[in-house]
Amino acid sequence: MKKTNILIVMTDHQRADTVLPENPTITPNLDKFSSDGIIFTNAYCPTAHCCPARASFFSGLYPSGHGIWNNVLNSMAINKNLTKGVKLWSEDLASSGYKMFFTGKWHVDADETPVDRGWKEFFVSCMKGQKHGCSWERYEEIKKNESQEAPRKEGEIIRPGYGNVVRYGCQERTENDHDEKVVNDAVNILSGMNEKAGPWCLYAGFTGPHDPYMVPQKYLNMYNVEDIKLPESFKDDLSDKPYIYKRMRNQIFDQFSEYEQRQAIRHFMAYCSYLDDCFGKILNALERSGQAENTLVLYISDHGDYCGEHGLFAKGVPAFKGAYNVPAVIRWPSGIENPGHRVNKLVLLCDFAPTFLELANCKIDRHFSGSSIVPFLKSEGAENWRDAVFTQFNGVELYYSQRSVITEKFRYTFNGFDRDELYDLERDPHEMRNLADFPEYEEIKKELCRQMWAFARKEGDPMINNYITVGLAPLGPASFS
Repeated sequence: MKKTNILIVMTDHQRADTVLPENPTITPNLDKFSSDGIIFTNAYCPTAHCCPARASFFSGLYPSGHGIWNNVLNSMAINKNLTKGVKLWSEDLASSGYKMFFTGKWHVDADETPVDRGWKEFFVSCMKGQKHGCSWERYEEIKKNESQEAPRKEGEIIRPGYGNVVRYGCQERTENDHDEKVVNDAVNILSGMNEKAGPWCLYAGFTGPHDPYMVPQKYLNMYNVEDIKLPESFKDDLSDKPYIYKRMRNQIFDQFSEYEQRQAIRHFMAYCSYLDDCFGKILNALERSGQAENTLVLYISDHGDYCGEHGLFAKGVPAFKGAYNVPAVIRWPSGIENPGHRVNKLVLLCDFAPTFLELANCKIDRHFSGSSIVPFLKSEGAENWRDAVFTQFNGVELYYSQRSVITEKFRYTFNGFDRDELYDLERDPHEMRNLADFPEYEEIKKELCRQMWAFARKEGDPMINNYITVGLAPLGPASFS
């Protein structure tokens, strides 16, 4: 049987709702693509952070399995390398005869590049030899140049001693810009494809719409700031949430006026429109190659962006839906039996490793945290599919112990550093009212806590220390059900 070609386009920081046709974000290529494919509306990352999310995508494992918890190119990383013995699906595909092409963002392991995991490399970013974070030498420069007198510019965040940053603006693209290189590589690779080339797998990894939201004027012109609506949760005062959430908002994003909040959202949406244009160029190249019929195309992101939810932007410790719900859209003309519909089941980034391996007819006998979604492509549905997804978060460059259980009805989050959270997602979809301390929800909270520990046991999560000052969950690990 002829093996399926695989084309993956992964963005960085893109919210799931931006790919829905009814969303005000202007994405004509994705709209057409979705009508010919399937939208997975409830796809989630296990951690809203680039490196652990990408490691989960490529390995099919949670952070407790692959070992990556935060930015591997930062000195504060808990681990900089994948756990010894962890294998990526790209290695399996390469071994089974796939030609593997990689261009764009890596950000999985500090001492490896894609070529170490079965890929042929083109342009690669966020790889070994690079370092993320600020040095003392850089802070010396900031100290010399920092002015206490200069007025704040539009879109600027004042950060005494850290250096001010501008979070949105207009920036034209050149052929040397990251995402332009990715598009050009992908188009050139696809131009060499024909019936005799396969099977093949191409990964194109963009850095947009990661903050700061710097966008060409052409795409900003698609949106009027007066038409931009603030999220329903923007009015949340965060008084019943962990204090760090309120601190992030008050100290950072409350510097923006309401006009600037709308401008930031406008720029984020415009950035998504730019990426849609990039995606369209890649799809056109695939069509010209004559390979579209037998190619599964996945449009996905590593994690989302709060984009004004609860007055926040970017991502961090708050486990709000905007940061964890990712776009996931698949088109496969020869394989999808009922295109143009949506799947609302809970899907994980970890599900794509076993999916790709099934499509490639690879017989693999190792543990995956995820399950193949091929049954959803075949209109069969999946028996006994999960009714909850879980998160594992140990911080960004500031450490936090946080685990979540997300079902169709509730989200429970155990925050080892502050108060827990419980939201009724049916009555309160914007996660405004924290019910964790309400006595009438105590049994629901405990049941979700049991599920949390059951999943932790299954995945070998190390967050089970029982020392008196750290065993702070309402029920401990021995309560797993």
